[in-house]
Amino acid sequence: MAEKWNQTALLVIDMQNDFIVKDAPMIVNGGKEIVPNVIKAVQVARQRGILVVWVKVVREHDPLGRDVELFRRHLYSAEKAGPTSKGHKGAELVDGLVIKDGDYKLVKTRFSAFFDTHLHSVLQTAGIDKLVIVGVQTPNCIRQTVFDAVALNYQPVTVIVDATAAATMDIHLANIFDMNNIGVATPSLQEWCEIDA
Repeated sequence: MAEKWNQTALLVIDMQNDFIVKDAPMIVNGGKEIVPNVIKAVQVARQRGILVVWVKVVREHDPLGRDVELFRRHLYSAEKAGPTSKGHKGAELVDGLVIKDGDYKLVKTRFSAFFDTHLHSVLQTAGIDKLVIVGVQTPNCIRQTVFDAVALNYQPVTVIVDATAAATMDIHLANIFDMNNIGVATPSLQEWCEIDA
């Protein structure tokens, strides 16, 4: 079975404390509920020999916000590090998610995991042409990464519908609908786990 999956990567996007834990500055309301499904997706990916790529906005932003989108700069100052700042608890992965040997960690500073990063080069070098995506948040980092992946001819691109989340279920489902309409597969975690099980 591992051979079937050796051209696939699982992108785990922004599953960091500042997006998931209660009272976090950038909390995605549906984020905490998907943590068990993201953990399971990572376990299944590893069992299948799928490359796991941890995309953190490891956002690890500069504490002064110099690498942050303009609309977020007000959250950063010399007195207080902003959300997902490098070296702060908020930038760490949520409990239960662990980077292991053989995984790949990618730092991004914008919505798309492809924008101004070397992700495409890393995936091409590894012979990856299929992507599975989990994490937060559906209308921003998930969607932008998906649209860039489609533009770069990754095929298929799969978004696990119950291992991704947005601020509301309506927003989540509207974005899933849009991605499905450009050819993105949107199975549940159970459906994805049962492929060739």
